[in-house]
Amino acid sequence: MIDCTRFAQTVDGKPVAVFGLGRSGMSTVKALCKAGVTVKAWDDNDAQCKEAEKHGAQCVKLDENELKDCACLVLAPGVPLHFPEPHPVVEAARAADVEIICDLEVLHRCGHGRKTIGITGTNGKSTTTALITHILQNAGRDVVMGGNIGEPALDMKLPKKKDGIIVLEISSYQMDLCPTFRPDIAVLLNITPDHLDRHGTFENYIESKTRIFENDGSEEGLAVIGTDDEPCQKIYERLIAFELGKRRTRPISSKSQTEDGIYIEESVLYDTRNGLHEERQSLKGLTALRGLHNHQNAAAAYAVCISKDIGLSVEEVFEGLNSYPGLPHRQKQIRVINGIPYIDDSKATNAEAASKAVSSYDRIYWIAGGRAKSDGLEGLQSLLPRIHHAYLIGEAMEEFAVWLDQYSTPYSLCGDMQKAVQEAHEDAQNERGQPGGGGVVLLSPACASWDQYESFEHRGRHFEELVMALDDGEKSEAGGKA
Repeated sequence: MIDCTRFAQTVDGKPVAVFGLGRSGMSTVKALCKAGVTVKAWDDNDAQCKEAEKHGAQCVKLDENELKDCACLVLAPGVPLHFPEPHPVVEAARAADVEIICDLEVLHRCGHGRKTIGITGTNGKSTTTALITHILQNAGRDVVMGGNIGEPALDMKLPKKKDGIIVLEISSYQMDLCPTFRPDIAVLLNITPDHLDRHGTFENYIESKTRIFENDGSEEGLAVIGTDDEPCQKIYERLIAFELGKRRTRPISSKSQTEDGIYIEESVLYDTRNGLHEERQSLKGLTALRGLHNHQNAAAAYAVCISKDIGLSVEEVFEGLNSYPGLPHRQKQIRVINGIPYIDDSKATNAEAASKAVSSYDRIYWIAGGRAKSDGLEGLQSLLPRIHHAYLIGEAMEEFAVWLDQYSTPYSLCGDMQKAVQEAHEDAQNERGQPGGGGVVLLSPACASWDQYESFEHRGRHFEELVMALDDGEKSEAGGKA
């Protein structure tokens, strides 16, 4: 747990309000109470309020009257800040002229003195965060990972040494609640339309992501930015013009050459920093980092770890890349049955994310569906020739069927995961000896999971259980990574 004593000193004895007592909210309550801060907390879940009280919080409904004497409101990132309309607790805090922050801002104000690496982007931030952490750990660095992945920020165990490193996955929701925190090394991978129900417009979403780079110019930091999409390219142009503050900038790309940065061409990583143009290593053998999207993630991790801010050698970086095992539910190979891989990509909760997995395989028996995002399957048209057959589930089943009909892509209306897995398995196994047979059974839903599951992790675990229970008919191989 983070020592919040220095943060406690900044509130001048005033209470701190905490709204939303999920994992990050509860960790905030525990850390602040331990530091001697008076905490006013609230959640609509009675059980969560009782748990907070056990740790020393006062649970009261946070209206304007209760908030007016508070130093700040620590808000759960999922609570609407602006759109579709501000949550009542947000309106109450604004009426009381109380600052609204999140746990990452609290961490920053604790004055921990460790270098921070922050990673954001519409897709790939979890993999890149875990990949950077793995490379640093493999090289013997004192490093912890948290934020929007793993442990909540205030539950982390601070690196013992002052030269230790904190690696944070940062969502747009969290960045909106960080008035002063900016990571020393800021990484933006990509921006495509997502979470527009929260941000209102695509422009607002872009601005939220851009905030990770802003500084007042008093301290130089490092900016690593993907340049493969138009919004990020425009942010890159602002960075090199120093419109966002003073940062050294390293562009990365998996599609084209970069100047003074890192790029991937035909699966080979090239380093063009400081006027050089050096071929480093092929990424073809990295099965846990398959596909152009993962090549971008690898380029970002390389750019961070090879920088003078971190100082790893090329050999140390590639040792970490080569040994990276991958993340659960991100193109994880669950099993191989008679030559057919079964891949869990449950983390793909929108079409853009699903496109990364679909573009990585041929002849796909594709399990898709759930609670659809606003754009449905738009953007996947060019990849449909890779889909041999689709198996549709969840609320989006009928909508996706209509969309696939436009492109004459064969599908089955399965409804639930069990039926989809069984039908995909039977088809893949029955067709593997025929011309063009083989292929891959891929769960990459392009949807949120909340219609049938508690989370994408729950959905992925169910897929894994079903796959492990399948009859192989012959001897099969288990485990491994895709």
